[in-house]
Amino acid sequence: MSNRLSAWRVAPAFVFLCITAQAEHVSNPKASYVDVGKRHSELTHNRDPRIAEAIASLRSCVNLPMVPPPTGRMIIPPHYLSGGHGPINPAEAPATRPYNDFEHRVTAGMNQWLVTSSKDEAQCAQRQIDAWAQGGTLLDYDPKESSQAWFQVEWTLSSIAISESVLINESSIDPAQLKRDIQWMNRVAHRTVDFDKAGKQTNNHHYWRGLAAVATGVISSDDELFNWGIGVYKQGIDELDQRGALPQEMARHERAIHYQSFALQPLTPLASFAERQHIPLYQYRSPTGRTVHDAVNFLGEALADPGIIKAYTPDTQLVDDKGTDFFAFAEFYSHYAGPKPLPATVLQGLEHPTFATRIGGSTTVVDGYVPNLTNGSK
Repeated sequence: MSNRLSAWRVAPAFVFLCITAQAEHVSNPKASYVDVGKRHSELTHNRDPRIAEAIASLRSCVNLPMVPPPTGRMIIPPHYLSGGHGPINPAEAPATRPYNDFEHRVTAGMNQWLVTSSKDEAQCAQRQIDAWAQGGTLLDYDPKESSQAWFQVEWTLSSIAISESVLINESSIDPAQLKRDIQWMNRVAHRTVDFDKAGKQTNNHHYWRGLAAVATGVISSDDELFNWGIGVYKQGIDELDQRGALPQEMARHERAIHYQSFALQPLTPLASFAERQHIPLYQYRSPTGRTVHDAVNFLGEALADPGIIKAYTPDTQLVDDKGTDFFAFAEFYSHYAGPKPLPATVLQGLEHPTFATRIGGSTTVVDGYVPNLTNGSK
């Protein structure tokens, strides 16, 4: 009996050691999803016309009005009028406007700071974040009451946590303000992750919450959030089928191609954050041998021949690949793609600047791909 009792007492400790041995940790809370110092230098000496075009189009946080924090319960109408596809609900846009304006102002300041090192722009972005932090925004909602509010939280948190991961490198920002804002983001992240853990949703929204968790985990040195987000990435890759498609996104009828791209939008910067913490997540292989490269290649093939989506849905595809955010993921992915070239359709999509506030604003400014460089050279 005593031997069994001893074994019972030892076993949990052994299991704990095994788990912690496999767990990753944040080694550098100031390591953004890009090398900030290197990017400063690259932008200062930029000669690429596409990046120059992106820089010229940047807005200024200082010149944009303060976006006051929304008050009261977060209730946002669904994006679609019925289900997960079909006509867009016109009532959603007015409800999300404050969040979109907030993301635009914060990322504008971060982008300008990357290009110009302007302390005013960095401090402006931080003050905007702080106004919402002091207002306790993004915390008063329930997914059962308004699933769209939950989705908005994951997107807005991803945007500002990513921006903070860059701004944290500006020494003139008030340390007390910075600490308060990161603590708020940490609370927001844990709340949205707790809702995720209590449910069974594992589609692109799961990936967005994974990105929000990883970005927030890095800036707040929260290994629990960081590891959970890495696990989300692996879950996503594990779901890839033999073609490289994400089955849950293929179920979105006429928007299947759109959602394959939309799912890559959080997965690639998530992996970039991990790489900056010395975790080679881009190389992660599923039990069936799939990697994120298969997902990107499938998207490229589907754009070249939308007919291949007929294997998943009979619906004619609505492809919005002319939108500035459609190829934003590829700016980050391209640096880790290895020796294989990007699909031709993705390269064509990178002929013009990309922009997505949810992953940093001007993604071309943040980590713009230069076509005449060899993939993996950065």
